[in-house]
Parts: sequence; C-alpha cells; structure tokens
Amino acid sequence: MRYFIADFHIHSKYSRATSKEMDVENLSKWAKIKGVSLLGTGDFTHPDWLAELKVKLEPVEHGIFKHNNIYYMLTGEVSNIYFKSGKSRKIHNIIFAPGFEAAREINKYLKGFGNLKSDGRPTLDLECDKMVKALSGIDPDIFVVPGHIWTPWFSLFGSNSGFDAIEDCFGSETGKIFALETGLSSDPAMNWRWSKLDAFSLISNSDSHSPSRIGREANVFKEKFTYKGLIEILKKKDKEQFLFTVEFFPQEGKYHWDGHRNCNARLSPAEARKINERCPVCGRHITVGVMHRLEALADRQEGFVLESGPTFKNLIPLDEIIAEAIGIGKETAGVQREYNTLIQRLGNEFAILLEIPEEKIIKSCSPKIARGILKARKGEVEVLPGYDGEYGKVKILKDEEGKGEKQLSFF
Repeated sequence: MRYFIADFHIHSKYSRATSKEMDVENLSKWAKIKGVSLLGTGDFTHPDWLAELKVKLEPVEHGIFKHNNIYYMLTGEVSNIYFKSGKSRKIHNIIFAPGFEAAREINKYLKGFGNLKSDGRPTLDLECDKMVKALSGIDPDIFVVPGHIWTPWFSLFGSNSGFDAIEDCFGSETGKIFALETGLSSDPAMNWRWSKLDAFSLISNSDSHSPSRIGREANVFKEKFTYKGLIEILKKKDKEQFLFTVEFFPQEGKYHWDGHRNCNARLSPAEARKINERCPVCGRHITVGVMHRLEALADRQEGFVLESGPTFKNLIPLDEIIAEAIGIGKETAGVQREYNTLIQRLGNEFAILLEIPEEKIIKSCSPKIARGILKARKGEVEVLPGYDGEYGKVKILKDEEGKGEKQLSFF
C-alpha cells in the first residue's frame, strides 16, 4: 500500500468486555489483514499486559516497537472520574508513552489514584489537568489525547458528564493538549462546526475490543514517522504528512442521535428539543446524543469545511458490505468465508476499500459485493442513525439491486 495507517487506541485481553484473542500475536495478524501499519498497544497501565509487551515487542527506535513486521507505540486509556464545578466528571483519556521506563513511571504515579490491575482501562480519582501536569513532569514526550470527545458518558464534551470548553477540563495544562479523538459517532466535518476546536488535530481510532474490529477508524499518513515526529505532525496539523482519517459514517455510531433504547425511541436533535428531551413513550429523560450536544456548542453551519489540517474519508468495514450483499449476519461463516477469499485475492482490507482500481474490484468480486464496495467508496449509502447505545444501520444496496443473482456463485 502507498499509505502508512495507524490505529492508536485499542484494548487488550485485560480490559473488560474484550476478546481473549486481543494478544500481541493476534493483533499483529489482524493488523496485516486490515492493512494497518502501526498499532497502539492499549492498556499499558495493566501490569500483566505491560510485562507481556516488554517480552514480545522488539525496540526499533525511541518510542517505536515492532512485532512480526507491525509497528507499535505504547498507549493506554484511563477513565478519570472526579467531582468538579458542582458536577461529577467522567472523562476518558489516551496516554502515549515513549518507552517502557516512562510507562513504568506513569503506572507508579497512577496507582495512587486507582487499582491498575482491576481493568485494562483503569478508573482513576484524578483530575485531568493534574494528571497531564504530572505526566509531562515524568517525561516531556508523554502526551495525552482526550478520547471519543462527544460520547454522552465518559468524554470531554459528553452531554452527561463533560465540560463546555476544553479549558474548563485541562485548565493551565490546556496548551499541552494538541489532538482530540473524534469517536465513532462524530467525524471531522461535525467537529469543524465549532471554531474552538480549530487548533487541534483530529484523530480517529477503532477503540477495538476484538481483533476483527482493528482499523474500523484509523489515521492515514504519507509515510512512517518517529515518535517525536508524530508529536510534531499533530502539533502542526501537518496535512502533508497526516493525509486523512478513516471514519465510520457517524450516523452509524451508537450515540449519534438522541433516544431511549428501552422504549425503541430514536429522535433527531430537533425532535428531542421539541419534547424537552423526554422520552415520548415513558416520559423519562432521554440520552442526549453526539449531534445534539455538538449543535449546542457549534458556532458554524453544517457544511463548513476547515482547510487547515487533514481531511477524512467515511468508509464501511468490508465484512458489513459483504453481509449486506449476501443478506446474512456479518459474524456468520458465509461472510467470513467471502471476506477471507477477497483478502487472499486482493491483499488487505484497506487496499480493497481505498486503493484497488474499480475494474479489478469488479473482476474479483461477485457483482453485488463489487457494487457494495464501490457505492460505499462514493458515500452512496443510507444510514438509520444510532442512539442510546444502539449502533446505526447502514443500507448500501437498494432492495431491487441484484435481484435474481446467485450471490455465492462467484467463489
């Protein structure tokens, strides 16, 4: 591939609700299948995972490691939960460490605020500004990126426990924050609507809990970078090196719209405002989603394009495209068989979704799968927005498309 693709935010087998296959061997295997060049390790705050990483990762240079020809950086997500300005705050942050010694010192500090062994993403009774100040004192190359910044719970701007300005969270340490993670329910175009975010690089990551979900969102660079090089790229919003992010269609994220899952109530922000954010079925308060929250803070109209910094591409994972074309669930054996055949024939998933010429796609796939891939590339999709923890539903192919085709006859 002509790109260098990085997914900085994943989880290990030591995180709750995470596949036991999230070990180094499977991470490297699936990174190759996906076309990801570099992975964040996730969960370096967990002592058992850190020990495993120390054994299995080969040092390459400052802050960069390697396993089976996949590059790695030491990263970990923490959950900062504390009381500030009259409200309980719940913020997830991604910590980047430049090496194992720095990681050990980070853990030595953080264990004073929570049990690091209880979860790969530990809960810390620690204010975000205090944490950033302490970590930068340990090593100036440590940096922090607020995670999935719009999610209703556990995020910087979340409707339930976040702040209305980044300075309210990080205070005098705000200048040390230079990148923000958009999360599955928002993309850069949504974030461009709020001018206060213009100074920050917007990154996207999978937050994967299983190997097959690696790279569902990712960051696409022109070429391999160093650890310090990445810091400079993000600080400068260098769009010559940081080309674009790979994004879900944000409507597919499970908190894009407002709603109440227990009552099957899905509401647009406008609909929710009309009924004072109360469920139309049970009358209880709904979960205010990402779009609603963003519109409350935005100072620009929809469609505004920020010229500085990288752009983005909305993609749909290959197994979802195949599943719709075949008409069966993406976890089924039939979809996995088709997926593996395409990977063997065409390379990796990102090559298929981004690079391989249209004519080769058409020759290598059944007609309906080929149409699905090409329509997804062009953004010709319909999405029923996700809400209150329910993922949105993507529709690529119209019901009448491909009627009469024998879907599995190609392979």
